[in-house]
Amino acid sequence: MSSFSLADLEVIVAKRASAAAAESYTAASLAKGAAHCARKFGEEAIEAIIAATQDDHDGLVAESADVLFHLLVVWKARGITLDEVMAELARRTSQSGHAEKASRPTSS
Repeated sequence: MSSFSLADLEVIVAKRASAAAAESYTAASLAKGAAHCARKFGEEAIEAIIAATQDDHDGLVAESADVLFHLLVVWKARGITLDEVMAELARRTSQSGHAEKASRPTSS
């Protein structure tokens, strides 16, 4: 198993975000705004779904990497950190999935 982590990826995204847009795909994406970053994340998620439904193991691995990268770019665009998301996951996993879902406020 790789020792590379989402925390490592978060550091890379932050470093690339501070580069010139002409030199960094990440910086160029962020310069286009959070909505652009979110659309790109959505495109990658759809590609991962297609790979999963086609039983394309290698494709799903590659698209999953794209999904994680672009999710972290969206978080960077919106000022969200991996620590915040991990804290929310820890909070949610302290109870069963059914109980957690039932505790969410309903939209009306």
